[in-house]
Amino acid sequence: MTPGYGIRPLPDTDHVSATLDKATAENFPVAPVFLPRAWRDGLTAVYGYARLVDDIGDGDLAPGGRDAVLLGLDPAAVDDRPAMLDALEADLHRVFGGTAGPPRHPLLLALQPVVRAHGLTPEPFLGLIEANRQDQRVARYETYADLVGYCELSANPVGRLVLSLTGTSTPERIRRSDAVCTALQIVEHIQDVAEDLGRDRIYLPAEDMRRFHVTEAELAAPTTGASVRSLIAFESERARELLNEGTPLVGSVHGRLRLLLAGFVGGGRAALRAVTAAGFDVLPGPPKPTRSGLLREVAAVLRTAPRKG
Repeated sequence: MTPGYGIRPLPDTDHVSATLDKATAENFPVAPVFLPRAWRDGLTAVYGYARLVDDIGDGDLAPGGRDAVLLGLDPAAVDDRPAMLDALEADLHRVFGGTAGPPRHPLLLALQPVVRAHGLTPEPFLGLIEANRQDQRVARYETYADLVGYCELSANPVGRLVLSLTGTSTPERIRRSDAVCTALQIVEHIQDVAEDLGRDRIYLPAEDMRRFHVTEAELAAPTTGASVRSLIAFESERARELLNEGTPLVGSVHGRLRLLLAGFVGGGRAALRAVTAAGFDVLPGPPKPTRSGLLREVAAVLRTAPRKG
């Protein structure tokens, strides 16, 4: 973190690094080096927070209970996801000065100066916690509208935070950003059907599964049958349409932010291209784009995104 933010050295450096290192597995660059240092630090802090929330909700925290201790709980509470999310929310209130004392978890301690420097509000951060609470209660989604409602909590806040961090938030950009973020979340669900089912979650809308005559047993198969492939193709097209709806966001900004946002859109397009190239066969494992494929899609977005302003 940059000294300009006044962030003091954080404890548990290895523990924090293990969380932040997960950024390399994302479909899009989280905080690329071409950005100004202040933006990189802000995006890294936001990513660290979002990754921690998801790891709590998915039960993917490092073994040993260190995160529970950092949040003021007994180490055994690390497996109690609702309690961990509650403790994380309490620590988030410390970030915003709602509770006496500094944040306890080092990832939230790193977030606090970013929040202050950019005047960020609690709502996007609380939305991410609520999405993971919903994951503890809801394992199936009946309609596409239900799924989009979930994405409003689980994905859209991140895009809104990017706009706030870069000082470029407007109602129209928020609308376009929401389309991109929802698309990226749906792409991730498409790639991770088997992994999600292993957690007893299905993010493919039940109404669509019935339409394509797909059963849960077919999603648990080692190979992807024709009906499942058709369903994945259908959901992929929905995500592609959302990306297209959000692409004008790239043309509405300038400079390095334009390149960053093109990376988000291009990352989603590259992931969808990888899914298509795999014949929509996602059950053996998530099809992943190559680096060259990602760069081609980013270049295409930059070439075609309409410029405004």
